[in-house]
Amino acid sequence: MLRCGSRLLRSYTLIITEKPDAASRIASALDAEGKAKRKVKNGIPFYIAKRSGLIVVVPALGHLYTVADKKNMGRRYPVFDFHWVPRYLAERGDAPIRTWIKVISKLAENADKFIDACDYDIEGSIIGYSVLKYACGGEENAALRMKYSTLTKEELEKSYAEPLPSLDFALIEAGLTRHEVDWLYGINLSRALTTAAKNCSGRYVTLSTGRVQGPTLKFLEAREKRIKCFVPTPYWSIKAKIKVGRRVFEAEYEKNPIETMEEAEAVIDSCQGKDAKTEKVSVKKFQQQPPSPFDLGSLQSEAYRLFRYTPMHTSNIAQRLYLAALISYPRTSSQKLPPEIGYTAILKKLGRIPEYKQEVRELLAKPVLKPTEGKKIDVAHPAIYPTGNLPEKSLNSAERNVWDLVIRRFMAVFGEPAVMQSVKVTFNINGNRFQLSGRQTLEARWIRFYTPYFKSPDRVLWPMEEGQKIGVKGVVMEDKFTIPPARYNPSSLLRRMEKEEIGTKATRAGIIQTLNNRKYVRRERIIVTDLGLEVVDILNEYCPAVVSVKLTRKLEQRMNDVQEGNETRED
Repeated sequence: MLRCGSRLLRSYTLIITEKPDAASRIASALDAEGKAKRKVKNGIPFYIAKRSGLIVVVPALGHLYTVADKKNMGRRYPVFDFHWVPRYLAERGDAPIRTWIKVISKLAENADKFIDACDYDIEGSIIGYSVLKYACGGEENAALRMKYSTLTKEELEKSYAEPLPSLDFALIEAGLTRHEVDWLYGINLSRALTTAAKNCSGRYVTLSTGRVQGPTLKFLEAREKRIKCFVPTPYWSIKAKIKVGRRVFEAEYEKNPIETMEEAEAVIDSCQGKDAKTEKVSVKKFQQQPPSPFDLGSLQSEAYRLFRYTPMHTSNIAQRLYLAALISYPRTSSQKLPPEIGYTAILKKLGRIPEYKQEVRELLAKPVLKPTEGKKIDVAHPAIYPTGNLPEKSLNSAERNVWDLVIRRFMAVFGEPAVMQSVKVTFNINGNRFQLSGRQTLEARWIRFYTPYFKSPDRVLWPMEEGQKIGVKGVVMEDKFTIPPARYNPSSLLRRMEKEEIGTKATRAGIIQTLNNRKYVRRERIIVTDLGLEVVDILNEYCPAVVSVKLTRKLEQRMNDVQEGNETRED
């Protein structure tokens, strides 16, 4: 029986959250005085809040239930009989989960109302559903659903006051299907792969693969083979050193690259001792549009470009910032910012922070705040944006970097298009044409809000006119070799997975991390190890469909059909 001090609690609303940090924040937001009481039972935390009745908020610890082999067949395969069980029965080292489930079950006994407040996505929906179904004794059909995109007090109060009348069963069905399909493919393919490797080498090594892991490793293996088979080819490049005003610029020969040394030397000889004549000057003004708001993929790519954070590291940082109520829900594929989030209110909050004060003042002076948006849509959540809240505790350098990046990106999308100017000059040196290009930012506009994360590659040229005679300081020839294809890095591999439509926004970074953990690949500029190459060879020989994008893409589409109600889990 649950007690609050000496008083026995006989009825209350039980709210299920995904993690302890979220439970604490939700309980504090809903408590009438903002002072929810933290309780601990058998080492498991939960919170009691008062708000026209008692509310008990208890966290899960991520997934408390998982898919497992129903017949416990050991390493044998194929396995097709499975069921959902508490995680401690399926995975080693998860014994504390038993206590966690017992505490939730005890708290559920006297609850007269249940609310699922886990993250509103596939994984969060499964977590809440499984807790309500198994730990709470079958309350999944009676439970209400809180839906929110930030952990701010205002949004949590609104989502509690206006809950959805039921769980999103279409989303849950899609999630259960995804977990079950991934488990079936993963367990059977991994056991088959391990057996095949043993038959080939005579030694036992535990190997793994899956419907997304396989094609991703295949991308890397194909690139690795292209690099290893690459034969450099010589070529030549010619540049003219043109003196314009007080500066010397290098103009590129229009026919670069040159395939033979004889042709290159002939051009050099033809240019010796000759001046250049400005043959054509082309000046063009254009606008550079502001960037789109961040979805998870673009945030991961930008954080890698700027800070060299891996996609997984960025995802973890963003999750911590979300739990601290500093940014909105990060696992989104949306590039839209609906007016309902309150542009002006967020900017006013950001204006309290000294380093953003001037930029905020400029944006709030605009007659209309209209964000630049991308094409991507996510029905569950908007693009990633700052809440405007101040940190309640100090952020580490990585957290500060990502928070600042999200804030400056948010401000930039409300800026006006930047005005740029490009200049292209064609020189004629004794019948040989050379080209010189320049670029200049005339009006920075949105770029100022995104500084220092965007730097325009300005190259300002001295004013020139057609027919002008220009001095040549020299014409030089460089002998070079063609280079192999670039290796994937975590960011470019993530983009390839997105392009091929394999995995999800929430799982792609984890797949890349798994390939590293399995020692199939190594280093930041990804190199496929001998083990990784061997795994792909085995899969190509025994199960080529596993490394095919077509199979994974088809499964992804069918799981999307389940979510949209066009197909059932049983299908």
